[in-house]
Amino acid sequence: MVTGLAFAKNGPQDTSSEVDPLRPARSPWRISWLVPQLVPAVVVLSSQAQGFPPPPPPPPTPSTVQRNAPRQPSAARQPIEGTRLWINGQSQAARWRWVGRGSGRPDELWLPLEVLQGQLGVSSRSRTDGSLDLEWFGQPLTVGPGAQVSLDDEVAVDVASLFQALGVEAIKQGPELRLQLPVAQLVQVRTANQVGQRRVVLDLDGPAIVRTSEGRLELSIQSSPAQRSQLELLGLGSAPSASQTSTLLQLVAAGGLKPTKVFTLGDPARVVIDLPGATPPNSTGSSVPAPAMDPRLQALLGRGIQWDRLVRHGFRINAVRIDPRTAPVSLKLLTRPQGMEGLSSVQTLANARMALVAINGGYFNRVKRLPLGALKSEGRWLSGPILNRGVAAWAPRSLPRFGHLSLEEWLVGPNGSRYPVLTLNSGYVQRGISRYGPEWGPSYRALSGGETALVLGADSSVGQRYETADLEAGVPLRRGEILLVGRGGVALPWAEGTQLSLSSRPSNDLGLAAFVIGGGPLLLQDGRIVLNGVAEAFSAGFISQGAPRTVIASDGSQLWLITLEGTSDSGPSLPETAQLLQSLGLRDALNLDGGSSTGLVMGGTMPVKGRGVVGAVHNGLGLVP
Repeated sequence: MVTGLAFAKNGPQDTSSEVDPLRPARSPWRISWLVPQLVPAVVVLSSQAQGFPPPPPPPPTPSTVQRNAPRQPSAARQPIEGTRLWINGQSQAARWRWVGRGSGRPDELWLPLEVLQGQLGVSSRSRTDGSLDLEWFGQPLTVGPGAQVSLDDEVAVDVASLFQALGVEAIKQGPELRLQLPVAQLVQVRTANQVGQRRVVLDLDGPAIVRTSEGRLELSIQSSPAQRSQLELLGLGSAPSASQTSTLLQLVAAGGLKPTKVFTLGDPARVVIDLPGATPPNSTGSSVPAPAMDPRLQALLGRGIQWDRLVRHGFRINAVRIDPRTAPVSLKLLTRPQGMEGLSSVQTLANARMALVAINGGYFNRVKRLPLGALKSEGRWLSGPILNRGVAAWAPRSLPRFGHLSLEEWLVGPNGSRYPVLTLNSGYVQRGISRYGPEWGPSYRALSGGETALVLGADSSVGQRYETADLEAGVPLRRGEILLVGRGGVALPWAEGTQLSLSSRPSNDLGLAAFVIGGGPLLLQDGRIVLNGVAEAFSAGFISQGAPRTVIASDGSQLWLITLEGTSDSGPSLPETAQLLQSLGLRDALNLDGGSSTGLVMGGTMPVKGRGVVGAVHNGLGLVP
């Protein structure tokens, strides 16, 4: 994902653990969930509102973690960066940073969290202080918030010690980095039925590369025909692929199902795959064909839906166009029905709403898996706007409108005192009061340390109060109630039974629309380039860097859903994107999340995949029949 904010320093704690029914009871263990990555930024704004003192200075970087703030390189340890990564012979575009004295073992090796999670199988769990607990085949690594750096648009961590412990060899060759891990042997396959799921355990004689993509699982391991037949009987057939070799096992769950969880364990090395359902389906994975375009979309292409594919100025453009006033599809916001916490692929989001066309949406915190910006669907604020950033807003069967948007909210006490409410259902953390409702999900967990909260009931009276320990464990969010959360030492001064009124108004009528999606920066308005990264709290580096892009736009008569990629480089900068869109005759355009998040789904196929792999995203936009 692309983001122009600084790293979010606080987020919910993932305290989940599992017990392996196949492991002896004498040796309990914990696992880390496989959690997607990245941290979009947060610029903490000062609250000058009534009753709030100036915010305290940022806390010092913790000194007790295994990895603290990055060391400053000496002249002999100047970092070397590159843009291509090879993992056991398979190539992909990815930024990396090497710090060391020569071509031997690096002192530091910085890789994006997305690569670690999606292309290697590293698990990640976040703490409320912003630290990350990484784990790969039982080898842990704790990364403090000061040791999470940005490589272009992705959060990266130093994994030199992790790789050394597990025998991963790193070799730099110009702009390329090669990672080699000895190919492990599949020793045995074990399985157990649990409530509502099947657990398949692959015992290995060493760690292995574990990739997950579009429901497929790819492992760099040696396996026998008998073992592959056993996996097929368990509902994990060999995927039809030209790249299937004796050392590359590609698996797909039968019946189009996707694993609910994939993680690794150590001592011994294991890959654990949880599948939905208690028993294997009758069909096998080997019978799953490669996806074909939905015939419903095929019938509409050129008849209500236009799909343009072109190359301009070295950039590959995919543009889907409709007139929403007459088209047989409607523009919808795509989110997870379970609530605002969690990530999915664009394909999964599209499938859930039966969208024929879909793109990724607005920004999010990849580590915490939470939204960062406006999301409004069918009149309900799922997540409020932040930082007066650009939005697109629309009503059913109408063209979207574009502009900047903020939400002004106040709590008014019985004596007329006013307290600002800074955010609504947001992963954006700053000092002050925020509010959360059931649109956030069934419960709320603390996003920062030292939070307090109280419930505002349907009758506008103050109810139950929650302290820090309660919030860290999680508290319920009920219909008709509001949870008011105080952060950064801001007190909630109201006693139980106090009557409070909530005043809420958007900064303009864009906030009154039935549907709103936030992104930024705003690129075009009324045919003019209006790109202003500073005004929307994006960094200069974010504005100038090249990356795959996702855009929602309008030419005054049609809605455009657009992706842009580089044909020979990383992709267009935001000024290049704005100029290119203007040259196509567009009048209004909003930049959405990009980089590894960029994705386009066309009738069940995915012709655009960010940096060549399917990224996990928080939300999207879809054309739904």
